[in-house]
Amino acid sequence: MKKTPLFLKRCAENPILSAKDIPYEATLIFNAGVAKYQGKYVMAFRNDSGSGERKWRDFYEGRSSDAPRLKTSIGIAMSDDGIRWTPGPKPAFVLEDEEILRAYDPRLSVIDGRLAMCFAVDTRHGLRGGIARTEDLEKFEILSLSTPDNRNMVLFPERKDGKYLRLERPFPVYGRGGGEQFDIWFSDSPDLRYWGNSQLVLGAEHVPFANAKIGPAAPPVKTPHGWLTTFHAVQIVEEEIDAWHPDWHKRYTAGLMLLDLENPSRVIAMGRVPLIVPEMPYERHGFRGDVIFPGGMILEDSGEVKIYYGAADTVECLATADVADLLAFCEPV
Repeated sequence: MKKTPLFLKRCAENPILSAKDIPYEATLIFNAGVAKYQGKYVMAFRNDSGSGERKWRDFYEGRSSDAPRLKTSIGIAMSDDGIRWTPGPKPAFVLEDEEILRAYDPRLSVIDGRLAMCFAVDTRHGLRGGIARTEDLEKFEILSLSTPDNRNMVLFPERKDGKYLRLERPFPVYGRGGGEQFDIWFSDSPDLRYWGNSQLVLGAEHVPFANAKIGPAAPPVKTPHGWLTTFHAVQIVEEEIDAWHPDWHKRYTAGLMLLDLENPSRVIAMGRVPLIVPEMPYERHGFRGDVIFPGGMILEDSGEVKIYYGAADTVECLATADVADLLAFCEPV
């Protein structure tokens, strides 16, 4: 297994947010979106609550006949430094009705001074991607829900030629011959509601460290050289990975690529090896072991880049690097 490059430093306080920090029912805190908004760091995190490790293992190993049931919500936490977080007193965003089962995996972007949140939605008729907007982190206006099956949507923080821009990961099971060979796509919109001009950005077969699906991770950040953005890459392995349930054979790593400023659907450079590899105990053991899933990236004025990522689908973590090192990591394609 490849190693995380030395220029990327994990935060000494990792995990920076976990279930023990949440003032309401919580079990798994992960896959968060993070942005700087109105002078604060804002985190929207996924919370799967209701069943811990022992209950999952008892069920899968035959000691219990009751399948664990998780409740999913999106919570909000605030921070002054991007490291120490204060969660709100209750979940901030919950979607449930006769059709919608849950909303999860938020991604945050500040566009034109307003906070936009992408999220995934499980429904009785497929998996959809949603976009909501908020100004006070309490009331969310849902602007769009995609047709099934689409998710991992992230918004660029700027418009181009008046259009909003996003990366996404549809699920063309039949068109891609079955399995999990899914790719990263681009779309644009005049109003965050209606999306089109869809174009392929990166095929899974072009990522040397993936043999299955890839997908967008954190929303892109703008540099003079291009849009810098992470993605997640999945490697299916033969050995069983340490997880709360057996038969887990997927390793998630974080990749990095650079998109053209004038044509954001075009990859101009990419890391040929993973940027973050699961190595620490909190990344290797959990609900799903060996999982790195970036959801937030902030470029500070100092040139430091904060990369927020879910680890083992259980906790939320932080790593940092200098933007020059990240740009140098990406080789021209």
